[in-house]
Amino acid sequence: MPNLDKTEFIEFMLDSDVLKFGDFVTKSGRNTPYFINTGNYKTGKQIATLSKFYSKIINETLNDKFDAMFGPAYKGIPLAAAVAANMYTDYGIDKPYFFNRKEKKDHGEGGNLVGYSPKDDDNIIIIEDVITAGTAIRETMPILKAAANVNVKNMFISVNRCEVGAECGKTAIMEVKDEFGLNVHAIVSVVDIYNYIKQKGLYSNVISKMEEYMEKYCIIE
Repeated sequence: MPNLDKTEFIEFMLDSDVLKFGDFVTKSGRNTPYFINTGNYKTGKQIATLSKFYSKIINETLNDKFDAMFGPAYKGIPLAAAVAANMYTDYGIDKPYFFNRKEKKDHGEGGNLVGYSPKDDDNIIIIEDVITAGTAIRETMPILKAAANVNVKNMFISVNRCEVGAECGKTAIMEVKDEFGLNVHAIVSVVDIYNYIKQKGLYSNVISKMEEYMEKYCIIE
């Protein structure tokens, strides 16, 4: 059974209509019995609550031992802004944040980064929603490295799907760890979600589908 924080987060996702059960197809073409759509966070209360969960795991993992947080466009943008605000409100940790534009601006201040300007040797953390195939990270790292010679060792996401990536025998999270030295910290994992619905006796028709999916596509560490 997930701990209290994880249980609360799973119930928060369900209440926000972010976590759904049924028959879905992922971007990678896999048939999945559950789906996470963080685009359904759309109220002030939801983003404030979400930022508290992120802030807690960041504080427990790093406290203030980082220089700035980066939110990849597009879903990472409101996340980074909200988390930066909550880190200060809840923990008194005042850190800058920044994000990228999808298209480079050719007027005004120019460039493709908005907010904080990273400097050499800065320790940057990435705030993102989920990792499925690691594509977004492979797009993000060159952007950060082009801005300055920064250190990027930690990334925070809401859900670890534990899914096999492009390389057999490794999840996407294992791949980005090997490729970039990036440690990915998730609030909950697919195992937490599975244990929650099984313990609660919810979605009984989904349990076997979850087991089949996890057996086929997941690597549980």
